[in-house]
Amino acid sequence: MQIGNYTLKNNLILAPMAGVTDRPFRQLCRRFGAGLAVSEMTSANALLWNSKKTLQRIDFQGEEAPCSVQIAGGEPEMMAAAARFNAEHGAQIIDINMGCPAKKVCNKQAGSALLQNEPLVEEIIQAVVKAVNIPVTLKIRTGWDQEHRNALTIARIAEQNGIQALAIHGRTRADAYRGEAEYDTIAAIKQAISIPVIANGDIRSPEDAKKVLEKTQADALMIGRAAQGRPWIFAEIEHFLKTGQILAPRSDAEISAIFVEHLQQLYAFYGEHQGVRVARKHISWYCKHKPDSAAFRKNIYKIEESQCQIEQVKHFFSEPTRNPQVAA
Repeated sequence: MQIGNYTLKNNLILAPMAGVTDRPFRQLCRRFGAGLAVSEMTSANALLWNSKKTLQRIDFQGEEAPCSVQIAGGEPEMMAAAARFNAEHGAQIIDINMGCPAKKVCNKQAGSALLQNEPLVEEIIQAVVKAVNIPVTLKIRTGWDQEHRNALTIARIAEQNGIQALAIHGRTRADAYRGEAEYDTIAAIKQAISIPVIANGDIRSPEDAKKVLEKTQADALMIGRAAQGRPWIFAEIEHFLKTGQILAPRSDAEISAIFVEHLQQLYAFYGEHQGVRVARKHISWYCKHKPDSAAFRKNIYKIEESQCQIEQVKHFFSEPTRNPQVAA
């Protein structure tokens, strides 16, 4: 998989997810086989660039190259300035967000709201590509709603204006995350353009990955929600695509060790107070397939100390009456 002058080790990419793809999670997914891990969305609003949240989102210390940063906004000049800012702070790939369906983003005429304005899409792409000398990628949806699925038009605009790779989530903005992703649009785009096409949406298992690649003929896959609490899904998919064999499910002991390391990285990155709170959603994801996890999650949300949080996680995964997690 090639993006500009960067050759990725495989064609599996961690999707950008707000509040999820921080540096600890990106590093973990890269370790377990992701060829690229895209940062959380960062705002094009310059007033926010020196905030603690933004500086954490563009912290790439110790990360494997290339480092990709997603930027969001609706003004070409602001997006160009944001691209330059992030390139100056270590970004090696700039990803433009035209796929986020969140109301708070779309209400600012950013994210997938931009799909309604094709001339503005072109202006933003031109401004960002011109602003930096590193690869620029784009993430979109199939359109604004079922009656306005214009992803093919947007894809052609992207290719004509210097986008180096295009990721498409197989839903419209109106769909949000409801229903099933469709891949016919992605397949049509792959046939129509020559830049790398990345398929995204409802890739939850190695079998899903194979089916989506066959259906779309895409160059790569982007995995988002399925990696939450299961960062090793990239290794599972890579192994299946290469061998046709399903890896054995990870034991509770293995999951516990991975999770504890993840928690420690969160505490180190955010500090104990914030780290304990950020960890809670990860605890929910790691434990969701286990018996009695609802009661465990409810209790662990009350814990305020990192060491106690770790001890409770270890105890939960070592409880002999529980069954090993089965790969979803």
